[in-house]
Amino acid sequence: MARVNTARLGSVIVLAFAGLFLMNCAAHSGWQPPEMEYPIHSHERPQPPIIDPGTPSTQEQPGEPPSDAIVLFREPEDLENWSSMDGSDAKWVAEDGYMEAVKGAGYVKTRDGFGDCQLHVEWATPLPVIGKGQGRGNSGVFLMGMYEVQVLDSYQNTTYPDGQAAALYGQYPPLVNASRAPRQWQMYDIVFHRPRFDENGELMKPATVTVFHNGVLVQDHVTLTGPTANKARPPYQAHPDKLPLSLQDHGNPVRFRNIWIRPLED
Repeated sequence: MARVNTARLGSVIVLAFAGLFLMNCAAHSGWQPPEMEYPIHSHERPQPPIIDPGTPSTQEQPGEPPSDAIVLFREPEDLENWSSMDGSDAKWVAEDGYMEAVKGAGYVKTRDGFGDCQLHVEWATPLPVIGKGQGRGNSGVFLMGMYEVQVLDSYQNTTYPDGQAAALYGQYPPLVNASRAPRQWQMYDIVFHRPRFDENGELMKPATVTVFHNGVLVQDHVTLTGPTANKARPPYQAHPDKLPLSLQDHGNPVRFRNIWIRPLED
């Protein structure tokens, strides 16, 4: 009679049970891989559209947007794409390739609405430096008019972390402070996915935001608790799928240039 290696047989049995356990866990986990429309490496899969990716900006010159982007501001005449919040013509200054917030003029908003998007915004805080904390180079980029990526002179300027540059105001501080000195051009590259509501106005999926500040990842696909606000956490309220982007007048002459957006498919 052949002798059975009991130690080896025991190892095989343990490994078999471990495999069955892992398969069972996978089968009952909350996540399942998506069903792919095409077989792997299929030549029948449609080719991605070809675009010109544009060029990067320098301090002296704004870069070229991607060829499939919608340019919201690049030249002074592009202020026609913006209005005051009441729909009248925007009252900000537009000259020399930038627009500048005017104290008391109020926020400006795009004439068109947007939802899911990739957004590029370049901005510069004022010189000479006046004020400190929230009183220094303050503005904001409001996605859909209600979800704010803070603009602030955070170069050697301390304030509450969820209110500094690149914070999702009142909710998430940036992972790092990547701020440049005042009057230098800074860049936000933002990927935004709007919240989803059902036909009864109930929230099905909250908004998410990813932000690169001067090329550095500072918000990593974070989930918004609702609209951003000062010293408040308002809940989500059902709203249209597309709403205007707005820029804040906070009393400081912050400049903006080279603003473009790429709407993303739902």
